[in-house]
Amino acid sequence: MKKIALITGITGQDGSYLAEFLLKKNYLVHGIKRKSSSFNTSRIDHLIENPKLKSKFFLHYGDLTNTDSLFKIISSIVPDEIYNLGAQSHVGVSFENPVYTSEVTGIGSLRILEVIRSLKLKKKIKFYQATSSELFGEKKGKNLFNEKSELNPKSPYGAAKLFSHHITKIYRESYNMYATSGMLFNHESPRRGETFVTRKITMFFARKARGFNEVLRLGNIYAKRDWGHAKDYVEMQWRIMQQKKPDDYVIATGSTHTVKQFIQEVCKILKIKLLWKGRGKSERAYEIKGKKKKLLIKVDKKYFRPLDINYLKGDASKAKKILKYSPKYNFKMLVKDMLISDINSLKNL
Repeated sequence: MKKIALITGITGQDGSYLAEFLLKKNYLVHGIKRKSSSFNTSRIDHLIENPKLKSKFFLHYGDLTNTDSLFKIISSIVPDEIYNLGAQSHVGVSFENPVYTSEVTGIGSLRILEVIRSLKLKKKIKFYQATSSELFGEKKGKNLFNEKSELNPKSPYGAAKLFSHHITKIYRESYNMYATSGMLFNHESPRRGETFVTRKITMFFARKARGFNEVLRLGNIYAKRDWGHAKDYVEMQWRIMQQKKPDDYVIATGSTHTVKQFIQEVCKILKIKLLWKGRGKSERAYEIKGKKKKLLIKVDKKYFRPLDINYLKGDASKAKKILKYSPKYNFKMLVKDMLISDINSLKNL
C-alpha cells in the first residue's frame, strides 16, 4: 500500500519541494490550497500538468481558518502523514496583520490536531508542524539555539509559531498522538517569495543583468541569519516523520551571514564592484565602473521592523545524530542557485 500524505501550504516554497520529494518516494500526495481570485499555483503547475501524476497528486480547496473544510478533507482521504506547512509566513507582514497571522499560523495547527483527535481512528495519523527559528528571539552572548533553548519570540509571527510548537507537544503528550515539530531556521530557494529579502536581492540583480535601471531599498542589512536551502530542509521534514518516536528537531546549517554579505556574494558572482558609504539608515551602495559610480542600494527606514532579531544561529547536533542530517547546499551554492534561476526566468523579457 502506498503511503498517503496531506500537505497544507502546498503552493508555497516548502510545500512544492516536499510534494516533489514525496512523489519520488512513491507517496500519494494531497495538497490543500486556498480559494483565490488569482492563480497561485505557479510552484506546482509542473505537477498539476504532468499526466503521469494524475493518479498520484491531488489538490483540495481548504483553509486553516475553517475547521469544517479541514475535517472534510482529512476524514475523506485519511492520510498516513500530515505536513502542516501552511502559514502567513512573513515576519514583517505579521506586524501589520497580527490577528490574521495568529489565526492561520497559530490556531490553524490546533484545528488540524483537533480534527485528528476527534476522528478517533485506529490508524494513527502522523502530524508534522513546521515551526521556526523565530521562536527563539535573542539572548545575551552567543545566539546559538537548540531544542533546549529558551523560547522568546519577537514578532506576532514568532508568537503564533510558538503557540503551534507548544500545542503540538501538548497533544503529543496528552493524547499519545504522533505529533512532531521541525524548528527550521531560515531556508531559501529560487521558489522563495519575492517579498523575502534574499529573493528580493537576487531578483533585483537579475533584473539589473537584464538592463533594468532601479534602486534596491532594504532594511537592516546587518541582521545575521542561518540560511539553508529549502530542498535540504524538506527532506529533513520527511525524516523527522519516519522516526519511531515523535520528537522536535532544530534544522539549521550552523553558519551565519548578514544581508550585506548575501549582497556581496551576489556581486562577486556577477563581478560587480560595490562601494559602501554612510552608516545605519544612511548607508548606501554604489556600483563602480571606472571613474563612474551609480547608486544601487539604499537603506530605507520603511523596511525596518518594530522589533527585530539581529542574530540567529542554529545547533542541529540532534538532527545530525538521529536524522543523519547533512546539508547538500552551502551558502555560496544557495546564493548562486537563486541568482542564476532568477536571471534565467527573465531571459524572455
